[in-house]
Amino acid sequence: MLDTQVHNVDTERSNFNHLVIDIAWFGLAFAATNRFLPVFAIRLGASPFELGLISSVPAFLLLLTSTLGAWWRNRYQTTLRALIPVSLIVRLPFLLPVFAPLFPTAFQPWWLVLSVSLPALAQGMASVTFVVFMRETVSNSRMTELLSFRQLSLNVTLGIAALLYGMWLEHAPFPLNYQSMYLLSFVFALMSVYHVSRCKPILPEAALTHVKVSLKESLLAPLTAWRSRTFQPVILFAWLTHFTFMVAAPYVTLFLVRHHNAAEGFVALFGLVELASAAAAGLIAPRVVRKIGNRPLMALGMLGTGLGIVIITLAPNVNLTLIGALFTGASWAATAGIGLFGFYMETAPTENGAPYSIAYHQALGLGMALGSTLGGALAGGGAVLIPVLLIGATLRITSAIIIEATMARQHSNRLAVRVAHAPSPGGD
Repeated sequence: MLDTQVHNVDTERSNFNHLVIDIAWFGLAFAATNRFLPVFAIRLGASPFELGLISSVPAFLLLLTSTLGAWWRNRYQTTLRALIPVSLIVRLPFLLPVFAPLFPTAFQPWWLVLSVSLPALAQGMASVTFVVFMRETVSNSRMTELLSFRQLSLNVTLGIAALLYGMWLEHAPFPLNYQSMYLLSFVFALMSVYHVSRCKPILPEAALTHVKVSLKESLLAPLTAWRSRTFQPVILFAWLTHFTFMVAAPYVTLFLVRHHNAAEGFVALFGLVELASAAAAGLIAPRVVRKIGNRPLMALGMLGTGLGIVIITLAPNVNLTLIGALFTGASWAATAGIGLFGFYMETAPTENGAPYSIAYHQALGLGMALGSTLGGALAGGGAVLIPVLLIGATLRITSAIIIEATMARQHSNRLAVRVAHAPSPGGD
């Protein structure tokens, strides 16, 4: 028994390292789409409507395909075997933009929409399966530490890649500069999959047994989570944070380019500041969570993202927008990367967790899709972006108030229950 425990500890340590290295490689790739796909689309003549589609369509597809997560997982003997094929499909957005300049000018922005939308058909299944996979390979006691290290690793490599990509894009000829960047990022993305494939389960084999699930059962599975009073706050906060965040998020780069004539170099610097602050937040977040909990961290994070957008919008010159980047980077990392996911992990059951993972990703997809759609409707022709950003900031601050109010109400309800069940002074 002791040998098994030591083996599991060693296996978990190896898994921990592989999952941190996985996100590091992914960060080197993700900078190409996260930071520069909007700029690439703008250079190819994309309208605000098309920029909105680049954000909203994948989110809608995440919402739809996450419902298939349980069915997809249980078509395979192990979670890893289920994860690898969808993980490879999800990484195609790093490759497909290479071909955009080969199309007629009018169709080039639409190819970018397709480049992120078609692979998103596998995003829901990959996301649900990966959450199950993480819980099989790392114990709950180390999950907050893992999330913190992954957040730090992602932000460091994103920052390095964004800076190097920005320098390359400004000095190399267009569009070969973008095409070569996306080819390199695809190689990095494949390295990420390799490290995921090296992880092994730490749970006993009996605990990993999965029963065959029909497509109908998979579609109905998340109803368990949606009906759970304990889990409903997770669904609410997942939807609310991503809905309010995505109203303004797709248009920050467009605002910098149109209102301040920002080039790829400044976009890279802006991203670097966001990521450096996010990395710092990832380092201190576990200590903050131990002191105040995940939900207060979410509320503070959403408040910070709202203030960040206000600073970016009202900054009199482009350099002062970096202060807003400092706020948004740290605050969103604390909200989504640590607080929200940590709240999900501490609330969802370890056994039979697939329905809860599905419901969680449905809420994320719905929030991102509706937020991007609302932002696109407000942006209209894109002539005036300042009202869109300020409305987005107001919604983010409102979400922080709602999260805090919900926490306060639940605390009051618990106190009321304790008082009602407390023995009377002269108790029998």
